[in-house]
Amino acid sequence: MTEPKNELKMGSIIYIAGVVLSILAVLDIIKKPISLVGKIITAVVVLATSWIGLAVYYLYAKDHLTEWFK
Repeated sequence: MTEPKNELKMGSIIYIAGVVLSILAVLDIIKKPISLVGKIITAVVVLATSWIGLAVYYLYAKDHLTEWFK
Protein backbone atom coordinates (compact mmCIF):
# COMPACT_ATOMS: atom_id res chain seq x y z
CA MET A 1 0.00 0.00 0.00
CA THR A 2 1.34 3.44 -0.87
CA GLU A 3 1.93 6.02 1.77
CA PRO A 4 -0.22 9.16 1.73
CA LYS A 5 2.95 11.25 1.42
CA ASN A 6 3.69 9.77 -2.02
CA GLU A 7 0.15 10.44 -3.20
CA LEU A 8 0.42 14.00 -1.96
CA LYS A 9 3.65 14.50 -3.88
CA MET A 10 2.15 13.14 -7.09
CA GLY A 11 -0.95 15.29 -6.68
CA SER A 12 1.21 18.34 -6.12
CA ILE A 13 3.28 17.62 -9.22
CA ILE A 14 0.14 17.21 -11.34
CA TYR A 15 -1.33 20.42 -9.92
CA ILE A 16 1.86 22.42 -10.56
CA ALA A 17 2.09 21.03 -14.11
CA GLY A 18 -1.49 22.15 -14.73
CA VAL A 19 -0.80 25.64 -13.43
CA VAL A 20 2.36 25.99 -15.55
CA LEU A 21 0.64 24.72 -18.69
CA SER A 22 -2.31 27.05 -18.06
CA ILE A 23 -0.01 30.05 -17.73
CA LEU A 24 1.82 29.07 -20.92
CA ALA A 25 -1.48 28.65 -22.77
CA VAL A 26 -2.73 32.07 -21.67
CA LEU A 27 0.56 33.70 -22.66
CA ASP A 28 0.31 32.00 -26.05
CA ILE A 29 -3.28 33.23 -26.43
CA ILE A 30 -2.22 36.79 -25.60
CA LYS A 31 0.41 36.68 -28.37
CA LYS A 32 -2.12 35.60 -31.04
CA PRO A 33 -3.16 38.28 -33.56
CA ILE A 34 -6.84 38.15 -32.62
CA SER A 35 -9.24 40.64 -31.06
CA LEU A 36 -9.13 41.41 -27.35
CA VAL A 37 -12.57 39.87 -26.87
CA GLY A 38 -11.37 36.68 -28.58
CA LYS A 39 -8.33 36.55 -26.30
CA ILE A 40 -10.45 37.01 -23.19
CA ILE A 41 -13.04 34.41 -24.25
CA THR A 42 -10.38 31.85 -25.14
CA ALA A 43 -8.35 32.41 -21.97
CA VAL A 44 -11.43 32.11 -19.73
CA VAL A 45 -12.58 28.92 -21.47
CA VAL A 46 -9.12 27.33 -21.23
CA LEU A 47 -8.76 28.25 -17.57
CA ALA A 48 -12.31 27.26 -16.62
CA THR A 49 -12.15 23.82 -18.21
CA SER A 50 -8.83 22.80 -16.66
CA TRP A 51 -7.08 19.79 -18.24
CA ILE A 52 -9.74 19.25 -20.89
CA GLY A 53 -9.46 22.87 -21.99
CA LEU A 54 -5.68 22.62 -22.12
CA ALA A 55 -5.83 19.45 -24.19
CA VAL A 56 -8.32 20.92 -26.65
CA TYR A 57 -6.33 24.15 -26.89
CA TYR A 58 -2.95 22.52 -27.52
CA LEU A 59 -4.22 19.72 -29.77
CA TYR A 60 -6.75 21.62 -31.90
CA ALA A 61 -7.70 25.21 -31.09
CA LYS A 62 -4.17 26.65 -31.04
CA ASP A 63 -3.92 26.42 -34.82
CA HIS A 64 -7.49 27.61 -35.48
CA LEU A 65 -7.87 30.68 -33.23
CA THR A 66 -6.93 33.19 -35.90
CA GLU A 67 -9.61 31.73 -38.19
CA TRP A 68 -12.28 31.84 -35.50
CA PHE A 69 -11.57 35.36 -34.22
CA LYS A 70 -10.70 37.39 -37.32
